[in-house]
Amino acid sequence: MRSDVTLRRLDEQLLRQLLDAAVADADPLEVMPPVAGPPGWTPERRSAFLRFHRSRTLAVPPVETTYAIVVGTTVVGAARLCPVEDAKRAAEAGVWIGRSHRGAGVGGAVLKQLLTVACADGLESIFVSTTPDNTAVLRLLTTLGVDLVREDDAVTAWVNLDAVG
Repeated sequence: MRSDVTLRRLDEQLLRQLLDAAVADADPLEVMPPVAGPPGWTPERRSAFLRFHRSRTLAVPPVETTYAIVVGTTVVGAARLCPVEDAKRAAEAGVWIGRSHRGAGVGGAVLKQLLTVACADGLESIFVSTTPDNTAVLRLLTTLGVDLVREDDAVTAWVNLDAVG
C-alpha cells in the first residue's frame, strides 16, 4: 500500500490546488456537474468548479466533506463523503484522480483512508456508485467482499464498515 498518499480536508488554499489539478489532468465532466458552453476548462467552468465546492464543502454547515488527495506534496484529485438522506449513519463516497496518477495504487490508498475516516466519524456504511467500465473501482470493491449490484449503466455497492474495519 502506498504511504505517500494522504487525504487533507479541503480548505480555500487546497481548493485552488484542486482546480489546478483538475484543469491539468481531468476532463470537467469527470470532476463536476455539467456546465453549459463549449467543452474544456473555460473561465466559466473554472468559476463553476470553485462555486460548486464552496457551496457544498466550504459552506456553513457543509453539505459534504471533501478531501484533497495528495501524493507527496501534490494535489492529484479529490475524495468526498456525502451523508445519505434516507440511511442512518451512512455516506456516499466519491473519488476522482487525475489521469496521470491512475493505475499506480493511489485509488486503493485513498479508499483505505476514506473508510478509516468514515469509521472515525461514526459512520456504519458507505454507498459507492460507478460505471461497469470502471474496472479499477470494481476490483477494489470486490477485494472488500461487498456485493455489487449492476443495473443499466451503473454498478452500486454498500460497504459495511464493521465488516471491513
